[in-house]
Amino acid sequence: MLDDFLLRAALAGVGIALAAGPLGSFVVWRRMAYFGDATAHAAILGVALALIFSAPVTLGTLLVALAMAAAVSWLSTKGHAMDATLGVLSHSALALGIVAISFVPGVRVDLSAFLFGDILAVTRPDLAVIWGGAGFVVALLGWRWSRLLTATLSRELAAASGIDADREGLVLTLALAVVVAVALKVVGALLIAAMLIIPAAAARGLVRTPEGMAFGAAAIGAAAALGGLWASYSFDTPAGPSIVTVAAGLFLLVALFGRRH
Repeated sequence: MLDDFLLRAALAGVGIALAAGPLGSFVVWRRMAYFGDATAHAAILGVALALIFSAPVTLGTLLVALAMAAAVSWLSTKGHAMDATLGVLSHSALALGIVAISFVPGVRVDLSAFLFGDILAVTRPDLAVIWGGAGFVVALLGWRWSRLLTATLSRELAAASGIDADREGLVLTLALAVVVAVALKVVGALLIAAMLIIPAAAARGLVRTPEGMAFGAAAIGAAAALGGLWASYSFDTPAGPSIVTVAAGLFLLVALFGRRH
């Protein structure tokens, strides 16, 4: 019988995969990989602010992730190059968060747990937050699915259909912020983007429809989470990086043997 901590870790990994799979599909379709990375890095600043103000870490990371998205959107309207803007904000937020944590009085923080995740330390309240956040993201994407797909395919087609593409972009931004906030403890800030992108990229080589890619990405993400936990338990390796390594292995298999487009 599985130990309680392994069962909680498995449930946490599967919960994140169910939300990250469909959302990651939109990240891949819209070429938002750098945006996801920047949002994840900003989560460390959210951790620092949560510790400073004695607030829940999940709330801090969620608010900072939303602030990051708003800052990127505002700077892009001012004519700044998107890739340069994301690079500046991403690394600045990460560095500022690490520095800020060092000034929090009376608090000793294991930064590696936030950078690379500590899924084996997930508690029952953590599971409630993870599955609650995942359920919210899945419900939100399901509700806006056709509108999101249309806005992703073509802004002109969206406008002709009476769909506000900018509003749909905000929906994705909110979903991304929620996933980053709840996934921080599972795979860490440095690996969240990988769990968004790799399963979706792998699923892309196996399916023919957007819905198939979303379900496939969730399944591959769940398989990576369970396989990574098994590898971590068997070979005494870090759990978060092990999960991403298994996901990368699955992507390689699909790239070598999957359907050609």
